[in-house]
Amino acid sequence: MFHGSMVALATPMNEDGSLAEAALEALVEFHVDNGTDAIVAVGTTGESATLDVREHCQVVRQVVEFAKGRVPVIAGTGANSTSEAIELTRLAMQSGADACLLVTPYYNKPTQEGLYRHFKAVADAVPIAQILYNVPGRTAVDLLPETVERLSSISNIIGLKEATGDVQRARDVLGLCGDRLDLYSGDDPTSRDFMLAGGRGIISVTANVAPRAMHEMCKAALAGDPAAAEAAEAPVRGLHQALFVESNPIPVKWALHEMGLIPPGIRLPLTPLSKHLREPLREALQAAHIPLSSSHS
Repeated sequence: MFHGSMVALATPMNEDGSLAEAALEALVEFHVDNGTDAIVAVGTTGESATLDVREHCQVVRQVVEFAKGRVPVIAGTGANSTSEAIELTRLAMQSGADACLLVTPYYNKPTQEGLYRHFKAVADAVPIAQILYNVPGRTAVDLLPETVERLSSISNIIGLKEATGDVQRARDVLGLCGDRLDLYSGDDPTSRDFMLAGGRGIISVTANVAPRAMHEMCKAALAGDPAAAEAAEAPVRGLHQALFVESNPIPVKWALHEMGLIPPGIRLPLTPLSKHLREPLREALQAAHIPLSSSHS
């Protein structure tokens, strides 16, 4: 249903933390113009943790409006409360999103049976296409392949974003689920190998600043051409690490501001990129041939 380079879109904010609507529209245009294959709005990179429900729905609705059907929109609607996840998923469907991305419930550490029932309840309640999201490094809970296999029999659960960075995990899930589920990497450094192993794409942080290169890398990997995929990725490979020198989305928002694409806003408890890390990230952007704004360089 979805494939290729799907950007985990940053949510532009003004310096006072308010939402920057004009910059959001410009970002959507930037991705349409540069080959991004789908936009994921209000996920982790979109600062879902600090947007209230009204803002959350506003950003999803506006991204759908700005995209105008030219690129699919996937809405982040996960929560650690099943009822809240259902509410957000229903609102995203009403806003016109093409699918929803649901992270495993965080902090309350459910069992595998609890995870199964949580995702089944959301899928049963809202008939939109849904992608599961496993990122144990953030949530402290791991959605195991056997549980994914159980969930893959539910018709509107269509994919899994696997962010462990473990390519063997992708092979294990594919072996259990076959073509009932599409797999998407959530880890930029291993995404090329992930796709060559059978994944259908990447939900990418790097694509925020280098959409064309990530699109071309995915296109080659999905065509089964490892040499072309490696060549396409080479200029931006250093960004995969550089954009995680502090907690995501701190570095990528700083980078987008350096590119002149968004204002400098980020909400507490996240803080602007530490000063001693700025020059190394600037050098990584320049090495990737990414133009920076003259007003910031």
